[in-house]
Amino acid sequence: MSEQNKSALRKWIVVISIIIPIAVAALFGIKIDGVDLSFLPPVYATINGLTAVLLLIALAFIKRGKVQQHQKTIQTALFLSVLFLVCYVAYHMTSDTTIYDGKFKVLYYTLLISHIVLSVAVIPIVLFTYLYAWEGNYQRHKKWTRFAFPVWLYVAVSGVLVYIMISPFYNH
Repeated sequence: MSEQNKSALRKWIVVISIIIPIAVAALFGIKIDGVDLSFLPPVYATINGLTAVLLLIALAFIKRGKVQQHQKTIQTALFLSVLFLVCYVAYHMTSDTTIYDGKFKVLYYTLLISHIVLSVAVIPIVLFTYLYAWEGNYQRHKKWTRFAFPVWLYVAVSGVLVYIMISPFYNH
C-alpha cells in the first residue's frame, strides 16, 4: 500500500471518528412517531454481549497463533458494533428517553457516562488498531491493541450492564 493511500485511510478514520458521534447526537434530536422499536434494547444489549465474547475469543485465538481465526472474529465484532449502533440510534429516534429511577443512581450514571465517553473514544482507537494490522504493521497493531482491547471490551460489557440496570424502567 502506498504512503498516499495510507495517509488517505488515516484521514478517513479521523473524519469517521468525528462524524459518527456528531451524527448520533443529531439523530437523537429527531423523533419518529408511530414506529414501535421497543423490542430493540434487549437486541442491542445482546449484540454488545456477543461483541464482548467475540473480543475474548479473538484474544484467545491470537494467543494461540491462530491469526486467520483472530482476524475473522475481530471483523465479526466490528460488524456487530456497527449493527449495535444502527439499532441503538433507531430505537432512540423512535422512543422517549427512559429515566433510571433505581437505588444505584451514582453507579448507573457513572457507568452510563463512562460508557458513552469511551464509546466515542473507541471509534478511532479500534479503527487505527485494525488499520495497522491490515497494513501488516503488527508491531504498531500490538501496541495500539493494549488500549483498544480493554476500552472496546469495557464499552461492550458496560453496555450490557447499563441495559440490565435501566430495563426495569422502560415503558412497555
